[in-house]
Amino acid sequence: MTDQQLLEDLEYRGLVYQVTDREGLKKKLESERVVLYCGFDPTADSLHIGSLLPILCLRRFQLAGHISMALVGGGTGLIGDPSGRSSERSLNTADTVAQWTESLKRQLSQFLDFDLPDNAARLVSNYDWLSTLDTISFLRDVGKNFTVNYMLAKDSVDSRLANGISFTEFSYMILQAYDFHKLHQDLGCSLQLGGSDQWGNITAGLDLIGKMGGGEAYGMTMPLVTKSDGKKFGKSESGAIWLDRNKTSAYQFYQFWINTDDNDVIKFLKYFTFLTREQIAALETELGERPEQRAAQRELAREVTRIVHGDEAVESAENITQALFSGDFARLSETELVEALQDMPTTVLSGQQETGLIDLLVEAKAAPSRRQAKQDIESGAVYVNGERMSGIDSMIGEQHRLHSKYVVLRRGKKNYYLIKFEA
Repeated sequence: MTDQQLLEDLEYRGLVYQVTDREGLKKKLESERVVLYCGFDPTADSLHIGSLLPILCLRRFQLAGHISMALVGGGTGLIGDPSGRSSERSLNTADTVAQWTESLKRQLSQFLDFDLPDNAARLVSNYDWLSTLDTISFLRDVGKNFTVNYMLAKDSVDSRLANGISFTEFSYMILQAYDFHKLHQDLGCSLQLGGSDQWGNITAGLDLIGKMGGGEAYGMTMPLVTKSDGKKFGKSESGAIWLDRNKTSAYQFYQFWINTDDNDVIKFLKYFTFLTREQIAALETELGERPEQRAAQRELAREVTRIVHGDEAVESAENITQALFSGDFARLSETELVEALQDMPTTVLSGQQETGLIDLLVEAKAAPSRRQAKQDIESGAVYVNGERMSGIDSMIGEQHRLHSKYVVLRRGKKNYYLIKFEA
């Protein structure tokens, strides 16, 4: 993609919600290599998919030849951003924030290229400069540029006045504004990206730059990601969808995307993938003509899982999906098997060489009684490792164990139970 196409492509994808000076920014992007940044506060040891949109936007700028910086809020993470919240955040310890800062640095390194010869990405922490500020100098040199009336007019503060806001969170806007000024002054950063809830903080930074030496600078926000059914984006039945595979498995991640509603899938393809307009248009046509094929959802799941977890994770997630559909669990590696059934009821048994199927169904709570278990077997509703069981006297032994220790029970169409045998 050329610089001339970048802003138009962002607008086509619906990624430009607000921009301080569209024409000015467009000319700057076309005429020079721009240094830009987006901030991520360490509020947990991993980012979730709510952060994926700005991360990928930084990547789009880098692919177009610009210098993208990811700022981890090692300093502001100790304060707490009031934006988009109705109540005060709980403050975390300095050690915790420091650990989370390092975790986020490692995670962000997956998405940006720090080794390009001409426009290598950069990773910074605002703790490096905020921790060295002394109170008197900060209040005199920075705080004097903000009136209380100006700060009260910002949505992030105004929305909190009814329930109250501490001076700590009230000051967050000034700290973020100072970040922009510092990066503008020291590194020539002239563009800040953020979610739509960051507009007030971004414009505060532009105002501070103007009052503390001036210079060309811009702000741009991306839209809040919403779902057509009104449910919150980034949540599943098991909780938040994290970018860390240890918190949200690659299979769970893949399933989140493949379950996208028809009304959302084209929008999400534009937001979260690097597919071309032609590829997205073809998927949109396919969706309209053969929605039951879910080709757009499968492509969305593949692409986003590939970006976040890699090609092997896509292959593994699709392998698990096929196994759950066909019942062929023998095709799965031990890791894939556990991943596939990690949200299913699990029973651990020890010291048993062979167990009657009826007893196993009761032990696993797949049937409430031996009588019900017998009826389920006789009606053909019970499967072991994908194979339908018809004998009420069936014994389940070592020959049935996958990877020497697992048995997968299925009762009915979708009720799975994992049995783990321990020595």
